[in-house]
Amino acid sequence: MRSVTYSMSVSLDGYIIGPDGSFDWPGFDEEIFRFWIDEIRDVGVHLMGRRLYETMLYWETAAQDPSLGEAEREWVALWNPLPKVVFSRTLSAVEGRARLASGSVAEEIERLRAEPGEGEIAIGGATLAAQASDAGLIDEYRAMVYPVLVGGGTPFFPRNEHRLDLELVETRTFASKVVYLRHRVTR
Repeated sequence: MRSVTYSMSVSLDGYIIGPDGSFDWPGFDEEIFRFWIDEIRDVGVHLMGRRLYETMLYWETAAQDPSLGEAEREWVALWNPLPKVVFSRTLSAVEGRARLASGSVAEEIERLRAEPGEGEIAIGGATLAAQASDAGLIDEYRAMVYPVLVGGGTPFFPRNEHRLDLELVETRTFASKVVYLRHRVTR
């Protein structure tokens, strides 16, 4: 069965977006960008909300930018053909290999697990992750923890989260002092 992963950059105090809606603190140096390139290779489909979808739309046409470096071109080659499912109440159409979700997060995950396919079902976004977690569908939590306190905003983990026991399966510290933590849900 395909595993479901939730991966995001997060501040040390636990937020994926700051109190003013900003996301300017993560910074993606070459080493971290290379890490995300390697991570996306294992993804078979990416689930995201409207805000993340709109942020990632940049990559749909980025290949036309002559100033892109080798790593960015490699990301485009992996990201653009990747199937994406977008959850939105306001969008009526999406671009590229994306489609609008027709059901709940739980229904989409169950459908994706039932159909043929390889690779992880990746979730980007705290709202979707909370819904999947409430349904007991997340297998791994992956946090790229940045050494910054933003003081509030959108939390990585929902505040109404039920207890989950986790097993630490991987850590990595980058030269920039960002720490990657990968935890598997123990059932």
